[in-house]
Amino acid sequence: MSRIDNWVGTRAEGEKADIPTRPELPIDAVKEAIVNAVCHRDYTSNASVQIMLFRNRLEIWNPGTLPYGLTVHKLHGPHKSLPANPLLADPMYWNGYIEKVGTGTEDIINKCREYGLKSPEFYQEEDFRVVIWRAIEGQDVPKAIQSVPNNDPKAIQSVPSNEARLLELITENPSVSRAELAKRLDLSERQIRKIIDQLRNNGKLKREGGKIGKWIIIEE
Repeated sequence: MSRIDNWVGTRAEGEKADIPTRPELPIDAVKEAIVNAVCHRDYTSNASVQIMLFRNRLEIWNPGTLPYGLTVHKLHGPHKSLPANPLLADPMYWNGYIEKVGTGTEDIINKCREYGLKSPEFYQEEDFRVVIWRAIEGQDVPKAIQSVPNNDPKAIQSVPSNEARLLELITENPSVSRAELAKRLDLSERQIRKIIDQLRNNGKLKREGGKIGKWIIIEE
């Protein structure tokens, strides 16, 4: 959590040095997402829980899948608790890390909305992913966020694609290698090559300088 504080900083509520500040992200929501990732991850997997900060969002990746019968749509409302690791879930509950079994995702949503941010999103692919949106600099933070219907697929499917995430990583480091991209995106190098080939064919990306060169994103 201290690293996240350093990454995102605070947003001042005034112009003087002695005025109170507030974290850019709702800390309780971030803590809840991290606790859920550690508690419900698949411990038969060699992958790690990953926390990645992008310009417009914080992503928390959890190796594993939702229990049978539970979908990303149901996470937006009341749902049964089916902990993958009850030996972790029980002590976390009794020690106060989990307020009430089965309410974690609802708490994350409510805390982000109360903070004036876009509703967080959940995504299930090979891994489970939580996306907490940041306030974009230069834009007004909405004072109220309308509730998202549980059956609205756009609310779930709007998580950035692998192509978009790859381009963001290249923007941050144009010299990044395919191996590093595969590691950061938790994909195989074969999948990375396929995405890069598609971007090249679409005229969105090119490479200069060979192995020691850099990627260049072609703006439309």
